[in-house]
Amino acid sequence: MDTKAMYKLSYGLFVCTAVQDQKMNGCIINTAIQVASDPNRISIAVNKANLTHDMVKETGLCNISVLSQDATFGLFKHFGFQTGRTIDKFSPDLLDPLSKELAQKAAVDSSTIYALAANNIPYITLGTNAYFSLKVEQLLDLGSHTLFICEPTAMEVLSDVPSCTYAYYQDNIKSKPQPVDPASVPKGETVWKCRVCGYEYVGEQLPDDFICPICKHGKDDFEQIIR
Repeated sequence: MDTKAMYKLSYGLFVCTAVQDQKMNGCIINTAIQVASDPNRISIAVNKANLTHDMVKETGLCNISVLSQDATFGLFKHFGFQTGRTIDKFSPDLLDPLSKELAQKAAVDSSTIYALAANNIPYITLGTNAYFSLKVEQLLDLGSHTLFICEPTAMEVLSDVPSCTYAYYQDNIKSKPQPVDPASVPKGETVWKCRVCGYEYVGEQLPDDFICPICKHGKDDFEQIIR
């Protein structure tokens, strides 16, 4: 079975945000779809390893911001490659440089990267084209993820810039790491390649606690290659 076929599936990308005990947090998700129109319902899937997952599960509320083609790799790194368990993702010190980067790409005069919706949960205003406020009605355990079936309580179009699909992210936004030069790797050497970003590590064994320096994914997202 060629698991690389999964890369051919394309879908939208989103920032899912939540608030619990006055702490704001957010993470990147790739599943948010309308599953019914009467009544209107939206489903989102969030990885259980994310702090945002636990916050949504406990509070039953969240917002999703639809990422647009004005998004930068910095936006993905900020919300997708680090954990809110150890940093404050909404700290002004971290967000101010990102706001300037996003405003520059979108050619707009703005230093505000988020606003609060009526549910008092932030939504992302730069690098996005719409947001939805959601109220969880049902949960389905999917193993690594939880599927939340939600009622949209608010929604707004923020810009006309096309949505950022996974394919667009791969081709136009994702940082392109420099691969290992095959000539520098002795024949028969073992190379471990990150399935997410393409980073390559040379060594007989990949340490169990190894974290990709580009996308911050762990050992489970590396495949072994023999040169």
